[in-house]
Amino acid sequence: MKATLYNQKGKEVEELMLPEEIFAIPWNGDLVHQVVTSLMSNARPSVAHTKTRGEVSGGGKKPWRQKGTGRARHGSTRSPIWVHGGVAHGPRNEKNYARKVNKKAKNKALRAILTRKLHDNEIIFLDNLSFAEPKTKEAHGVVHALAAIAGYERLASKKTNAAFIALPQKDVAIEKSFSNFNNVEVGEVRNLNPFNILNYKFLIMANPKESFKHIPQ
Repeated sequence: MKATLYNQKGKEVEELMLPEEIFAIPWNGDLVHQVVTSLMSNARPSVAHTKTRGEVSGGGKKPWRQKGTGRARHGSTRSPIWVHGGVAHGPRNEKNYARKVNKKAKNKALRAILTRKLHDNEIIFLDNLSFAEPKTKEAHGVVHALAAIAGYERLASKKTNAAFIALPQKDVAIEKSFSNFNNVEVGEVRNLNPFNILNYKFLIMANPKESFKHIPQ
């Protein structure tokens, strides 16, 4: 299996042989859905919180006597049926949304998504990506050079989640150069997961021969 290798100016360099154990995985929609929803659930913060009738203030005194008033009997204004009373069955911040994700399932889903993105022409392989110093102007030039490649025009026009740039190792100059971009995210290949790949239209993989070593099998 072969793919075109480009430089950061958008010019073809050579053909790249792709490892079949990464880019020849059958699509498994059920597995991908299970893994992605689990990752989203694990990242979900428990913020929403309501007080029960035992936590709201006031209501220590019986509102009125039990009989003889013609009104319904009540024991406390903390009851959920009262305004400013407690909430019955409301959200609680101690709820745990965590789901277990098996490592093998996560890795297989990752490779299945990479295979699908390759077939959908949504992966760009760069022989190298480097900046002498952090420069937003140079990063802007790289994006527009790659957008000039047939099939990747939306890289420059998509306002959000246009591309995820995967690097074989951390590069501060590259990260700072793209830090002002709202539609581009930079990260290391070893930190790739199914969610952040699916969240972006294109995947730009720099120095692929080295990057392939960091993709879990």
